[in-house]
Amino acid sequence: MGDQTNEFEDLERILTDTSAEPIKISYAAIKYITKNFAVEIGDGGFGVVYLGGLQNGMVAVKKLFHSKDLSDKQFLDEVICLKKVNHRNIVRFLGYCADTEGEIMEVEGKHRIVEVQKRLLCFEYVPNGNLHRYIKEKTHGYEWNVRYKIIQGICQGLHYIHEEHINHLDVKPANVLLGANMEPKITDFGVSRGYVAPEFIDKQQISFKSDIFSLGVIMVNLLSGHNGCIPEKWHETIDAPCLQMKRCIEIAQRCVDTDRHKRPTTGEIIRSLKETEIMIEKDHLTIDEPRNDPGSSLHQVVQRFKALPIETLREYSRYTQMGVIIISIQVTYLISG
Repeated sequence: MGDQTNEFEDLERILTDTSAEPIKISYAAIKYITKNFAVEIGDGGFGVVYLGGLQNGMVAVKKLFHSKDLSDKQFLDEVICLKKVNHRNIVRFLGYCADTEGEIMEVEGKHRIVEVQKRLLCFEYVPNGNLHRYIKEKTHGYEWNVRYKIIQGICQGLHYIHEEHINHLDVKPANVLLGANMEPKITDFGVSRGYVAPEFIDKQQISFKSDIFSLGVIMVNLLSGHNGCIPEKWHETIDAPCLQMKRCIEIAQRCVDTDRHKRPTTGEIIRSLKETEIMIEKDHLTIDEPRNDPGSSLHQVVQRFKALPIETLREYSRYTQMGVIIISIQVTYLISG
């Protein structure tokens, strides 16, 4: 128990010291902090994520499946990538387990002791779920200031890993977690692929511009409020009442260009967003509110809409004094007998 106590103390120190290096963790220690993998909080094609507890906070432990598709080299590459990065918009990597344990298994009709590799990754716990769920839950989707903050953070995190010469290769809403203040944090480096760029499908070409394509799809998801791949002429279906939203639409269009050479870099995207913020400050416009209705937020409109009697409404629209539609919601209620 003495060695495990040292491991727990090291993990607790890493949780509070963002400059601390990730450590190797024993399988026994991980079983202890997860209470033998009692609480599952997520899953994917390569593993299951469990909640773990320390005296000074919670952690998330990803237990990787035993798979021929996940080689020692892939696991090593991911650990090396994770150990290199340290940024507020990247989920903090705390440590890894690469133990081997003997287990009794039936092989070709006989029971044998087989050496089984235990591959696990330990991260900070991020409390507000992933971006896929956020987009899916329509009650949150109208808060443009939050969506813009998420776009900014993803761009900052992706810029950081590109500066570290790392291709993520799996940028998608499910791999963006949301912190206590809705700060986005990128996770899952290079194990599988979500939104795949056209040049990879056609010619197996991989570059930083592949990540930019995926970033563009996420921006479209956040702008439109819908998960999934982008439809044709998507930008024509979005009302853009504020300058920031218009700029984000323009950036997203460039990001998803089929010609990767026309896509911007993360640095160019960040500069473009910053220029927009400077313009807004000069015009005394706020990030939180649309240009045409500075007195109320879209979130407040939705809340007032929800408070209206169901019997008296089929459609509710809010207009500014200029006659510009800010929000229009078509609703169908399912009332059980």
